[in-house]
Amino acid sequence: LSQVGGLSRTLRLGLRFRLRLRLSPRELGLELHFSSRPPRTMKSALALALALAAPAGALVGPQRRARTTGLRMAADPANVDCLVVGSGVSGSCTAFHLAKNEGVENLLLTEVNEVVGGNVISKENDEGFVWEEGPNSFQPTPGIMQTVHELGITNDLVLADATLPRFVYWQGEGAGNKLANLHALPTNLPGDLLTFQLLTWPGRIRAGLGAAGLIAPAPTDREESVREFVTRHLGAETFERIIDPFVSGVYAGDPDELSMRAALRKIHRLEGLGDFGPGLVSGAVNRFKEIADEKATNPPKPEWPTYKGGQLGSFRKGLQTLPNAVEKFLGPDRVRTGWALESVRKEKSGIYAAVFKTKAGESKTVRAKSVVLTVPTRVAKNVATDVIPAASRLEEVYSPPVASVTMAYKKEWFKDLPNAKEGRPLNGFGHLLPRKMGIRSLGTIWSSSLFPGRAPEGYELLLTYIGGARDRGIKDMSVEDIVKQANLSPGPSLSRSRSPSLSLSLSPYPNPKP
Repeated sequence: LSQVGGLSRTLRLGLRFRLRLRLSPRELGLELHFSSRPPRTMKSALALALALAAPAGALVGPQRRARTTGLRMAADPANVDCLVVGSGVSGSCTAFHLAKNEGVENLLLTEVNEVVGGNVISKENDEGFVWEEGPNSFQPTPGIMQTVHELGITNDLVLADATLPRFVYWQGEGAGNKLANLHALPTNLPGDLLTFQLLTWPGRIRAGLGAAGLIAPAPTDREESVREFVTRHLGAETFERIIDPFVSGVYAGDPDELSMRAALRKIHRLEGLGDFGPGLVSGAVNRFKEIADEKATNPPKPEWPTYKGGQLGSFRKGLQTLPNAVEKFLGPDRVRTGWALESVRKEKSGIYAAVFKTKAGESKTVRAKSVVLTVPTRVAKNVATDVIPAASRLEEVYSPPVASVTMAYKKEWFKDLPNAKEGRPLNGFGHLLPRKMGIRSLGTIWSSSLFPGRAPEGYELLLTYIGGARDRGIKDMSVEDIVKQANLSPGPSLSRSRSPSLSLSLSPYPNPKP
């Protein structure tokens, strides 16, 4: 169900210019699923088009110019047609497609850090480890595959095996016995339900009846929370053992506070979409028909990389490969790093004036006919309120603290685990940790199992997330205490209590995920 969606969106930049996208900004970014962790850019970034009253013909003459062929206009950084602030996936892809496919050559892409990528931070060391300090992977879509192809980085693309299981750690309370108490989530429904022992038989029956449409009507006086919607459809047991850890891992959020329609809109839409009642199964059948029609109407080009449903993607040297490739395509005249945006104002002429502080301490003003902000909500609130008064409400968006911890363990330290193979003790996407199990971490991604070349021979690489809306105390913890708590996450899979052989990074995000 997480694959459902992908409708076209239109981003307007100026009165006479339209950039037509095949997917939403969220889908252009990194969606943080249980094992894709993403979206951080996409959940913590807000794209605002500040061109509500740009002069007619401000950006380009005709509504759509011919596509560029690689001949570039050297941008005057003080005067541009479009200014894109933030070089994460949203900002980089926006700048790239404007320049490559929409004829907007006179643009500038800026980044507050000294390298492009925003929260997309990929690292490697001399020992042979490659790891992420931000989002871990992306969900492939036609739009992303188009971008990969046009950037010339297809050979760097790596796709995880879609058949790898995703596990939930659960012990007791009627659940069946599994190696290391790791229960693989079903991938082949309804057949897998017969052997899926994470739920009790009453829990399975309740979920099946609800999925078929035997549910209470939705409330009409309020938006349902994630907990309310899932419990109404699939029962309390399914929520507690499957959806609750999923929401914690994806959003680091509180399911009692998150709106179902906003957080999981694709699944929310399934109620009422079907022809045979309000059940999710009936809605999914019709949604799959819609997807098939969309693909037939607008099929991907044969030269784009292909992928299978359920796969996750990355690059051999990490996700930062993409923004690095965009920087190379745009060239030094159209990219500025170490520039911190301080303010944006609209002049009488209709032009926007953006003031930056450079890493050298200088003040730089860029005048642009159109501005796109792909920045954290707290930054957007500070700089955009004078132009869009409603942006002041962005300070009401709560961002829970989350830390990501990357650690390496020797292969012989692991127990016999489900789906293990010779020389591969970890053979899956990773495992989620329901809050009821009493382990503080949100879950662990088995990085070296997902993608090749992430760890040298003899080691496994794991990425653990800790914190969230229901664990706000993490912001007051020391680095040592965070690593100690994160080390408990892979504990159920280790032969005995072990400290990591290497603790490669700890990346705290005080305001990561609105």
